[in-house]
This record gives sequence, C-alpha cells and structure tokens, in this order.
Amino acid sequence: MFKHLKKYWFFAILAPLFMIGEVSMDLFQPAIMRTIVDEGVLGVSSGGVGNLSLIISEGLKMLGLVALGGASGVLSGVFANMCGQRFGNDLRKDCFCGIMSFSFEQTDKFSTGSLVTRVTNDITQLQNLVTQCIRGFVRTGTFLFGGFFCMMSLHVSFGVVTACTIPLVVIMIVFFLRKASPIFSVLQKKLDRVNSVMQENVAGARVVKAYVKEEREKERFGTANRELIDTQMRVLTIFAYMMPLMNIVMNCAVVAVIYVGSIEVKAGAVTPGTIMAAITYLSLILHGIMMLAMIFQTISRGSASARRINEVLRCEPAIASGSFSGDTSVHGQVEFRDVSFSYPGSGGEAVLSGINLTVNPGETLGILGSTGCGKSTLVSLIPRFYDVTGGAVLLDGVDVREYDLKVLRDKVAIALQTSELFSTTIRENIKWGDPNATDEEVARAAEVAQAAEFINSKEEGYDTMIAEKGMSLSGGQKQRVAISRAILKNAEILIFDDSTSALDIKTEARLYDALRREYAGVTKIIIAQRIASVKGADRIAVLDNGGISACGTHSELMETSEIYRDIYNSQLKGVDIDG
Repeated sequence: MFKHLKKYWFFAILAPLFMIGEVSMDLFQPAIMRTIVDEGVLGVSSGGVGNLSLIISEGLKMLGLVALGGASGVLSGVFANMCGQRFGNDLRKDCFCGIMSFSFEQTDKFSTGSLVTRVTNDITQLQNLVTQCIRGFVRTGTFLFGGFFCMMSLHVSFGVVTACTIPLVVIMIVFFLRKASPIFSVLQKKLDRVNSVMQENVAGARVVKAYVKEEREKERFGTANRELIDTQMRVLTIFAYMMPLMNIVMNCAVVAVIYVGSIEVKAGAVTPGTIMAAITYLSLILHGIMMLAMIFQTISRGSASARRINEVLRCEPAIASGSFSGDTSVHGQVEFRDVSFSYPGSGGEAVLSGINLTVNPGETLGILGSTGCGKSTLVSLIPRFYDVTGGAVLLDGVDVREYDLKVLRDKVAIALQTSELFSTTIRENIKWGDPNATDEEVARAAEVAQAAEFINSKEEGYDTMIAEKGMSLSGGQKQRVAISRAILKNAEILIFDDSTSALDIKTEARLYDALRREYAGVTKIIIAQRIASVKGADRIAVLDNGGISACGTHSELMETSEIYRDIYNSQLKGVDIDG
C-alpha cells in the first residue's frame, strides 16, 4: 500500500519536521526551569538572593517556547492528518473499485459483512496507523535520544538511572504486544460477523417480521456481539496490566533520580534546580516510551487490518476483461456453442451441459423450465457474470471472453426478478440505464414498461423518492421501474430474467406488445415460469436437467415436447390466455 502513501510524501515530511520543532521546545524548558529555580528563586550564585527580573525574563522565554511549540504541534497534526486522511480516501476508493470488479464468486468468498468491515473499519485503522507513525515515531525518538542526552549533560548518574529504566519498559512493551497481536486479527473477524448479521437482518427485515423471528435474530446478533466484546476485553485486559506496571517503573525511576540527586546535592555536585530538570526530562522520556507502546499497539492492529486490505487489493478479478472493442457486422446475435457450466465450489457438478443454441438478431426467445434447471445461469453467461467451464458463448460472432467487459455489458440490458432499486428518485433509478437520457426518453421507457400510469399517479411523479431497496413500492411497481431502466439502456440484447413474475397477465401482455412494436430490432430473451409469458415468442427453448430438451414455436412444442405440454396443461388447460 506504499504507493497510496508515496503521493503524499510532502505532508509526510512536513509533519515530522514540525513535530521535531514541538518536541525541541519541550526539551528546552527544563533547562530554563533549572535556571529559574537555581538563580531566580534560590540565588545559588548570588548568596541566596533571588532575582525577580531573571524569573520574569526566563518565564517569558518559556511562554514563547510554549507558543512556538504549540504552533509547531498544530501544524504537525494538520499535515499528518492531511496525509492520513488522503491516504485513507485513496485506499478506500481503490478497495471499492476492486470490489466492484469482483465476480459473484469472489464476493461470496469474502462475504458482504467482511467487505463492509474492510472498507470502513480496517481502513480507518490504517489511517490511524499512518497518522500516529508520522508523528509518533519522531516524537518518541526525539524524547528518548534528546532526553537521554540532556540527562547525561545534567549529571552522569541521572543518565545511568535512565539507562537502567528504559530496557525494563521496553521488555514489558514487547511482552504485552506479543500477547495482544494475534488477537487483533480475530477481533476484525468478529466485527465481520457482527456486520454480516446486521446486514442480513436489515435487508431481510420483512421476512424476520413475517415469521415473527425478532427474538431469534436478537439472540443471534447478541451472540455475535458478545463474541466481539469478549475478544475486545481480552485485548483491553492485556493493556490494562501493561499501563500500571509501566507507571510503577516510571515512579521508581523518579524516586531513584530524587535519591541520587539528594546525595549529589549534599556533595555539592548538583543543585535543586538540576534535580527538578532531571525529573522533568525523565518524565518526558518515559512518557515517550508509553507513547511508543501505544504506537506499537496501533501498528499491531493496523498490521492485521493491512493484511485484510491487501487480500482485497491483491485479489485479481476472476472475470478478466478482454481486449476486443471493435465493431461487428452482426448486431444482437447470441450463440451458445456446446456450453457447460459448474458453479465454483460445487465439486464439478454440472448445472448446464451440452447447450447449443443460437438467438438471431431481433428475435424473441423464450426460455422455460422447472425451478433450478439452469435458466438464469444460462443468461448470466452472456454478460459474463460467470465464465463457462466448457464450450463458448459468442456475441455477434465473438467469444464473450475476448470482449472488453464494458463494451460487452454495454451491449446487454438485463432486468432481474429481484429488482434492485436505489434510495433516490424514480427518475434517477430509471436513468441508471442511460444517465444522459432526456426526460422524454425516460417517460417513453416507462410507457413501454407499463410503469408510466402508476408513476404519474404519484404526487411528485418521476421525482418521487424511493425508499431503500424499493420498499416504498409494490413488487410489480419495482419490476416495472427495473424494466424501464433496462429498456432505456437501448442495448442490442434485452434479457428479462423472470422480471415480470409480479405483473398480472394483462399488464405483462401489454408490455410485450409494446416491446415488439417499439423495439422490433432488439434481441429479446425472456425467462419465465408461465407459458403465458413466452407463448408469443418467436421460439421457446425448454430446459430440462441442464440441457435443452426442445426448441421451437408454441405450436411446434405442443406437438413435439411432452415436457412443454405438461407445463401447458398444468397452467393453462381450459384457459383462454388470448382473451
């Protein structure tokens, strides 16, 4: 992830420089305080006579240094945060772009909850890591080396006390961090689980309420949350032991400085002001070490987050874009050539096998079959939601794997049975098909999709806001908005994946009549459970056990396909679907 930080090198340099300025001001002050105590208050060099003017002048000097150090600290914080926030912003956008390029297989592998945690909490941890490291290491290093040098300059014995204290503190830091480090990865996984349960329950709120499972889901969320809290408590408990022990060592060091200092004062080797300065320097040094402990804690947690973010960034899209983006002599032709397909992780169990089918430009093909026979899987191979495991899918005579993904998917518009709508206006949801479409084009697509009537009946019309996931619309209304979006895309191939299941037969018939009339040149593939939905198609393909058992017009299939006749008789025998 260094490339994301490298572009902000200027801020990454300025922040430590100003931090050096702030810490330097802190290191100057004990020496000034020694002068004030020894000469201004005690008058060591003037026979015990104090010097008020010296106290005032040195005090003003201290105030000036404090102001200068404060300004340096503010600027250091500003530049460090600018670096950390911009780094996090770029990293978050890159992660999101990577996730958007994932195949369905890869998204399922990570899980939605985990991906949300990585893009939010994990990147926040890395932002904190960058910000603290830019400032913290410089601050701590300057306190340690600068403070130790100042202690030695005051008296060698003070330097010896410091040299004996620092290794003890470092050993404690290393010990506790080694205990805590492995838990941080577990902690993030527990957070993944909490987010996953939360996401599932918010998305499936209606199902939870319909089955009166609120208590069950509360218990499930409580279990996930309790596991997260227990893991956090393990980390906090470790550091709860560390801080008091470090304070004990610090206080012992201060006592040692006072004891050694008292001996040296009696011997006339040092002054009381020197002891005060030594105590202040020792406090700065040990405070720096405590800060170092917090930085290493952040590093440990940030390292766990970095590994998780790198898993996303290094994950190559399973569906790699091809290079073909040229024009073809044929437009809207789809050919399945000896196609076989197995879902990843299914152990090679074939969902489709030996599919050979050509859909001609401008033709309407209906696909019919029992639940789970592979209808949706078949059409998902056209825009490469998945890649075939055998054979090839050709679009306009070119293997879809050779296409640039954007070019390929621009040629295909798809409306799904589960209509994914967004929390914006009806107009904006439809304009997902073509962001540059005019209001007239949006209205025309809605007319064809039989959505205009219910949209115009709303007080705000096309500017009506849609609730999250389209919860403010009925199932049929959501499907018609989604169909409007697919129609507006004006693609060469229009796929309806059981996307009219919530429409009544008359509305559905009007939709298909309008499509035949307005979009005669567009290739249309209609997946349906109802024969009434595909009866008027140019051809109907009947899928059974992952293969095409029959293909022809309604009349031909009634004569040649027993499966088709069985479906017809179970649905429509004795029913006049034309009237």
